[in-house]
Amino acid sequence: MLLDRPLLATALTFALAVGLALPKGRHASNDAPAESAAGFRVGLVFDVGGRGDKSFNDAAWLGLSRAARELHVATEVVEPAGTEDREAALRLFAARSFDLVIGVGFIFSRDVDTVARDYPRTRFACVDYAPDFSGGVAQPIPPNVTGLAFREQEGAFLVGAIAGLTSKTRHVGFVGGMDIPLIHKFDAGYRTGVEAVCPPCVVHIAYAGSSPDAFRDPAKGKAIALAQISAGADVLFHASGSTGHGVFEAARDAHVLAIGVDADQYDEAPSAVLTSMIKRGDVAVFDAIAAAQKGELRGGMLVLGVKEGALDYVREGPHADKLDPAVLRQVEALRARIAAGAIDVPSE
Repeated sequence: MLLDRPLLATALTFALAVGLALPKGRHASNDAPAESAAGFRVGLVFDVGGRGDKSFNDAAWLGLSRAARELHVATEVVEPAGTEDREAALRLFAARSFDLVIGVGFIFSRDVDTVARDYPRTRFACVDYAPDFSGGVAQPIPPNVTGLAFREQEGAFLVGAIAGLTSKTRHVGFVGGMDIPLIHKFDAGYRTGVEAVCPPCVVHIAYAGSSPDAFRDPAKGKAIALAQISAGADVLFHASGSTGHGVFEAARDAHVLAIGVDADQYDEAPSAVLTSMIKRGDVAVFDAIAAAQKGELRGGMLVLGVKEGALDYVREGPHADKLDPAVLRQVEALRARIAAGAIDVPSE
């Protein structure tokens, strides 16, 4: 079930006021109504940008859909209309005694913590969970919360190496969404990858903003990309959610190359997309559901990277046909070294 954004705020407010649950529905891949399913029930709340971002939210949707299909769990989803709705959406799933409640995106971290403390018998997971360091000290994670995190810098390192080896101008660009530690990991990994293979290369870096809206501003993404292209960048990597749609548009119009993020984004601009860094949010979501269904999902942090197969890049098939075989061989050697622990990619 997916509630339309314009209706969500009203639905949440009404539900909380009168003690009702969200309207019940069916998952596209599960014919059994959630309330009557004999098995496991999973509620998922999307991140900023929502389903259809062709990036991280869609990856989470793939993992949820796979769980509905293969594990026969009942699933429901909500796309918040605004930041004030995140906690309410999580709380409504918990109040309906769902077996697992998942928030997609670091923005949910504190909301998940708050609701989990109020519902200690419900399991929660948060994709891109960020531990609470309020007061400069790490706060304990509620025991019923599993933080799903990634070493994004490792995947960004690999596409940075591709950019450095592919660029003809020795100028490449990075467009970040919100200026936060999570996106700094992409930034740091990309810069390090470029420098590892092309020390003279210049990396142009810019962020779309300091609020969550920075992840859904294609116009700002295009403006940043055009500025970097004007400065000489001929390969651009974005980590900016739907803001990246503007990066692809600028790259296509200027006949330069772009690198997607989180999922295979080739279809966004087939003439421009060189490759995409793959962040397997779908695998993280599916594995969390599978473990929770077995009663084996433990609280605390679960951090995944290249070694675990959670970070990669598009390197095979028609969507990788712009990759030079010589470049691919060099980057594959670097990937093997990261997996073996021989390269420790910095996150800042």
